[in-house]
Amino acid sequence: MKDQMTESTVSERLAGWGRELDPAALPDSTRATMRNILVDIVGLCVAARGTDYVTATLGAIEPGGHTVVGQGIRASAAGAALVNGTAAHGEDFDDTFEGGPVHSGVVIVPALLAAAETYRLPSDRVVLGMAAGTELLCRLALTLPKAVHKAGFHPTAVLGTFAATFGICVACKAEEEVTANALGIAGSMASGIIEYLGDGSWTKRMHPGWSAQSALRAYAMAKAGFIGPRKVFEGTHGAFRTFAPSIEAKTEELFAGLGEKFVSDLITFKPYPCGTMVQPYIDCAISLREQGAPLESITSIACKTAEGIVHRLWEPLDLKQRPPTAYAAKFSVPFGVALGLVRGHADLGDFTGEAISDLALLAVAGKVGFEVDPANPYPKAFTGHVRITYSDGRVLEAERDHMRGGAVEPLSPEEIDAKFAANVAFGGSSEAARLLEVCNRIGSMQGDYQLIAELGTP
Repeated sequence: MKDQMTESTVSERLAGWGRELDPAALPDSTRATMRNILVDIVGLCVAARGTDYVTATLGAIEPGGHTVVGQGIRASAAGAALVNGTAAHGEDFDDTFEGGPVHSGVVIVPALLAAAETYRLPSDRVVLGMAAGTELLCRLALTLPKAVHKAGFHPTAVLGTFAATFGICVACKAEEEVTANALGIAGSMASGIIEYLGDGSWTKRMHPGWSAQSALRAYAMAKAGFIGPRKVFEGTHGAFRTFAPSIEAKTEELFAGLGEKFVSDLITFKPYPCGTMVQPYIDCAISLREQGAPLESITSIACKTAEGIVHRLWEPLDLKQRPPTAYAAKFSVPFGVALGLVRGHADLGDFTGEAISDLALLAVAGKVGFEVDPANPYPKAFTGHVRITYSDGRVLEAERDHMRGGAVEPLSPEEIDAKFAANVAFGGSSEAARLLEVCNRIGSMQGDYQLIAELGTP
């Protein structure tokens, strides 16, 4: 067995692991994480249901028999996956993984919900598929640290296509050959460039939904006998070299302890609806505000930062200090720091057209600059630092060595449920208790695909 495994390709090894997975053997911690991810994603879908980008996406899909969360309509499997993934990721309030960064739930949950209704899966297989797909996504991120972003691609989009495909294969008890072929096919569907950073346009929002619908197609094609490349990951023209050409893939991270531990148990649930690495800076700014830091007579605000996030969250600095759109503001550390100092919070209602025109916010954001700290541990940890200098020479400073909501300082189940309730209310629904009960039933592996339809009621 071991001799055969050493000769196998990456995708074949993954297929073998996936075939051996059993819902009953999932650790309690992993089951709890999957339940929390499902709750978080459903709440976010409802929160975003009245937005312009979700409305536009709804106008681009086909009718069918699959559930669109919180919308009261049915769509094709691909259409449901596209809308649910786009809605869940649209406000950038979804889970993330320190060590990536990648967002898992926004790809995996929409893909598995659509697959469950297509193939009439029981809830235990849905949860197992979520766990397998999430684990692969996190491990792929560890395998290619920083390099996918550096190449100009969105890791969630690229790696999420493989992960969602794998999750569907596991949920559907696919034969190893089918899973390996599906992963090979997924390699030709993986995409997602980060040019949205230049103008605050919407494409990042649709990346997870596109990956989720691609995963459905990759599995269906493999199941029907279509052949994909065996070395889709490590081959000469494979995903590792194509999407992360600046490094040698750390393939050992993909398989270290696989089957013994789930690194995805350390997934972070966001306290703020904005870019992941912005969040510790917001906490630093709020801390300074709570300490009484005045807004008057500030000469400069300096933030230590990681080199790996500069091109996404700091540059061009003048654009980050005056975000052109509400969406662009979510990926601006200067704007996040300004929210923390001026308003003392950063909620869904703080990333709006009104907010990016708020002169008090812009005045503070315009004073925020950065300095690269070569010792910053990114991407192993997401840190924050804010240093305010005043005209009289005073200096106030705050620093965080981790992101709140993650492994060091996780949100409690009660906090996650409270976030869910707030998101459902933000979306104009009074159904939080009922929707949470449905999520709990699916998360505890009760029932089957028929429960998913109950998530569609607005």
